[in-house]
Amino acid sequence: MKKLFLGYYNKSVILTYIGAVSAVIGMALSFSGKIKYALICLIVCGVSDLFDGMIARRCKRTDEEKEFGIEIDSLTDMVSFALFPVIISLSMGFNAWYYIAVYSFYVLASITRLGFFNVSTSIESETKFYTGLPVTFASLIVVCVFIIGKLTGIGNILIPISIFVTGLLFILKIKIMKPRGIAYIFLGLLAVALLIAVILIGE
Repeated sequence: MKKLFLGYYNKSVILTYIGAVSAVIGMALSFSGKIKYALICLIVCGVSDLFDGMIARRCKRTDEEKEFGIEIDSLTDMVSFALFPVIISLSMGFNAWYYIAVYSFYVLASITRLGFFNVSTSIESETKFYTGLPVTFASLIVVCVFIIGKLTGIGNILIPISIFVTGLLFILKIKIMKPRGIAYIFLGLLAVALLIAVILIGE
């Protein structure tokens, strides 16, 4: 039977699509000034991206389906972890020229990291390390900085510094251990803890 739509639709891409939709909803919430709920959406993006690869690897897929999964994952990451954090920061009023300069660097670093990942997927899949910080970790960093900024009142200082440093970590040739086994449990629990903190501390 001839397919009506482009693409491949199976359980291996469900979390990727959930992450993409969560990012769009979160950006809409940011524009409406509902930062707390936008950050919750960012956490959902992070959790979705953390576990989508694990689920995809358990699915029986053709080579085309694997390539499709890699491409949509990378495109979703661009929306979720490059553009979405910038939208949140802008919506919080951090829009001076020096913030824009930092955002520009951050987005360029994100693009570079994702492009590198795409061309080296076959190599990195065989190692226990990532080269450079995966963009997924931006979701944890942004939320942590928001919480610390709320508690200390120095978010205007922390945000540009953290965004710049995060972008730098994306493109530095450093080795980051890939999460395995219990690390997934730890990261999942951390996401829950951050979710609770945002709900309690958010505006």
